Amino acid sequence: MNDKDTYRMHTKVIQIGDRKIGGGNPIAIQSMTNTKTEDVKATVEQILRLERAGCEIIRCTVPTLEAAAAIREIKKQIHIPLVADIHFDYRMALAAIENGADKIRINPGNIGNPERVKAVVDAAKERNIPIRVGVNSGSLEKPLVEKYGGVNAEGIVESALDKVHMIEDLGYDNLVISIKSSDVLMCVKAHELLAGRTVYPLHVGITESGTVNSGNIKSAIGLSLILSQGIGDTIRVSLTGDPVEEIKSAKLILRTLGLRKGGIEVVSCPTCGRTQINLIDLATKVEKMVEDYPLDIKVAVMGCVVNGPGEAKEADLGVAGGIGEGLLIKHGEIVKKLPEDQLLPALKEELDHWS
Repeated sequence: MNDKDTYRMHTKVIQIGDRKIGGGNPIAIQSMTNTKTEDVKATVEQILRLERAGCEIIRCTVPTLEAAAAIREIKKQIHIPLVADIHFDYRMALAAIENGADKIRINPGNIGNPERVKAVVDAAKERNIPIRVGVNSGSLEKPLVEKYGGVNAEGIVESALDKVHMIEDLGYDNLVISIKSSDVLMCVKAHELLAGRTVYPLHVGITESGTVNSGNIKSAIGLSLILSQGIGDTIRVSLTGDPVEEIKSAKLILRTLGLRKGGIEVVSCPTCGRTQINLIDLATKVEKMVEDYPLDIKVAVMGCVVNGPGEAKEADLGVAGGIGEGLLIKHGEIVKKLPEDQLLPALKEELDHWS
């Protein structure tokens, strides 16, 4: 596929609350709360933190009727669409829809008999809210495992399409598809296979990828391989940890692939024996400092006089370290030389007045 003919440009447009996905709309960043949904205060506080970080769609688990009822109050206090995550009990889906969920996530295979699936589809149809059909490799049906001699990409895709056709046969096509695996290459292959067989938007992620460290690496590899082929309309970086970290990682992945603009990109050198300032501490503080600036620029934090000035000049703003001091460089020009302890305040001063 070339840039003008990617899968995501031709997927069906789906409305989730006030946000549109598919059909070439910007790839939306999603996360999931890890609070008890029944605890409205804690859940709202976490969602607001995620909003500030850049989350655009939030998913909450709905394992009880109390959690379903909480959706109504949670939605009053947040500003992004809310997806209700349902497993096993179709009544939770009906209650979540009744309480205003903007979308529901189900696996029709574990909801129950066809009558229960129909009840959920009818309720969603009545309010015209989308259904995300989610299939994970870990829950692949036994007949498909036997058919393919184990869990593989072909089986995941067949399972997902079976569920989609089940809902289509009930007269509903307001759908999003999600197929996930913790096996990165299996997940990539499954998306490649699925993209040629459906027009529905795809929610992309590497499930159960791990902690912030290992999960980021697996997610960056998997998501990049999928997204760079023009596949994917919403993404989640699934991490074991603070979900705010998922948003930071998702934004960086999209920016790195050229799929999103905005936000400051920080580049820094790996340090070596030539480094004469505490560059690791400085780079860490700069990366933290720039998170809340709505600027689309590059900031360089370099450690020595060998490559530092040249690299910093290629950025919009930067510093290059010397012996206990450094150069402040802006638009390729050296602005001034400063003691090491004044480099961070100088960068902040420039960002505060950037134009």
